[in-house]
Amino acid sequence: MSETVADLGPFYHGTKAVLQVGDLLEPGRSSNFGTGRQANFVYLTATLDAAIWGAELAIGNEPGRVYVVEPTGTIEDDPNLTNQRYEGNPTRSYRTRAPVVVVGEVADWEPHPPDVVQAMLDNLERLKAQGIEAINE
Repeated sequence: MSETVADLGPFYHGTKAVLQVGDLLEPGRSSNFGTGRQANFVYLTATLDAAIWGAELAIGNEPGRVYVVEPTGTIEDDPNLTNQRYEGNPTRSYRTRAPVVVVGEVADWEPHPPDVVQAMLDNLERLKAQGIEAINE
């Protein structure tokens, strides 16, 4: 387990779920990624770009959405990204076992180019074919 971090945010959560201000995102629900198994954590980031990726890559048919969220408990570095491709946590990606509260929505985010999103989806499919989950909890 990672150490608790002191990032003050603001924090974002990218998804295809339709949420309202005041809604809670809690562990124990189906994951937005991989096989959709039960998630032990809620994932959040302090960079808009990482949240946009979350919105674009999430499972579902709804359009991607980026929400501003506030954690209700401690957060830790997301081990799926921290020290993986780059040293440290440049995407400021975190996870928590505590709920996070939706406090707003970012309506004017700029999506990645379609060919870049498709390349990422293709890479995730290659990993899946190798038996590697996008999120390892």
